[in-house]
Amino acid sequence: MRQVVILGSPDTKRMIYLKKAAEQKGLPVTIVEWKSWAEQNCLPNAEALFVKIDPPLWSSCSLEELNRLADTYIQQLQNLDRLARTQEIIFLNTPSAITELLDKRTCKAKLQRAGICVTEAMQIPVSSDTGTCTVELLFEEMRKQRVHQVFIKPVKGSGAAGVSALRWQLQTGQMALYTCALLQDDSSFVNTKRLRRFSKTEEIIPLLNRILELGCIVERWYTKTEYQGYSYDLRAVVQDGQLDFLLARLSKGPITNLHLNNHPVDVATLGLPKHTFEEITQLCRESMALYPGLRSAGIDILLEKGSMRPRIIEMNAQGDLIYQDIYHENKIYRRQVQMMKEWLQKMKRDCS
Repeated sequence: MRQVVILGSPDTKRMIYLKKAAEQKGLPVTIVEWKSWAEQNCLPNAEALFVKIDPPLWSSCSLEELNRLADTYIQQLQNLDRLARTQEIIFLNTPSAITELLDKRTCKAKLQRAGICVTEAMQIPVSSDTGTCTVELLFEEMRKQRVHQVFIKPVKGSGAAGVSALRWQLQTGQMALYTCALLQDDSSFVNTKRLRRFSKTEEIIPLLNRILELGCIVERWYTKTEYQGYSYDLRAVVQDGQLDFLLARLSKGPITNLHLNNHPVDVATLGLPKHTFEEITQLCRESMALYPGLRSAGIDILLEKGSMRPRIIEMNAQGDLIYQDIYHENKIYRRQVQMMKEWLQKMKRDCS
């Protein structure tokens, strides 16, 4: 017996709309909840399984919990990887590929080594005491490289948790920090899911230190191209080598995540030239080729202001949930269901 399994959380948009696509295609799927997996570390006993792994839900808004939660998830992925050595399992995205992309520093370094155009990571020294960067070391390196604006991202973060954009005028010392992170009066450190701008040094330095303590990657802040007064970047969803969805995310601020009240726009309205689409598609294919264990990924892409040169900001092995798709064509999840059906058909042919 062969089964298609979704490992995830019930009643999430991911689960609801993938199930909807499966029902429309007449594909039976088995749901395994994360809680059940964590308790038993087993999947249905079947001749062969096709498994899609959805990310677990995290209820905590404490950034102090960020690394522990990520490490727990990575441990569960490693358990899945071990199980696949004893049971015939085909993954939509393998646990090891998901784990690789959960580490922003490792992923960015791999892309850079392959010569893929990215928002470049800066080499920032770390403190010998903590193993992380400090504000002093960050400013020293920015001064040395004459860089006055950077993005700072927790290595294991997601959903803009802890992501910060820093501007620092080297001559005047004036600075501005854009982030959803907040250091509260009781010293708790939380993700507010609302973008704030800090301009006072006495507010920025303590907050920035706490962000850096999470373990961060620091990237050059490239100026994005604009549309109707908004800067924007793009979210591409690439599946089996095909660009299945491309969405523009418009923002008045430097961080474009849609849950921060930014504006999704159909990329067709931007009037991008054909060669730009071709460059984006080629860039996505080259990036996916570095990860044979990925059949589906969300890729964030920046178009540089002026040159329109596309650069990959980051890759997300579980970046397939796009509201503008599920409420319209549900194309992404219908394509995943088609992959699952093709696997079942292949298994039947191999057995006949």
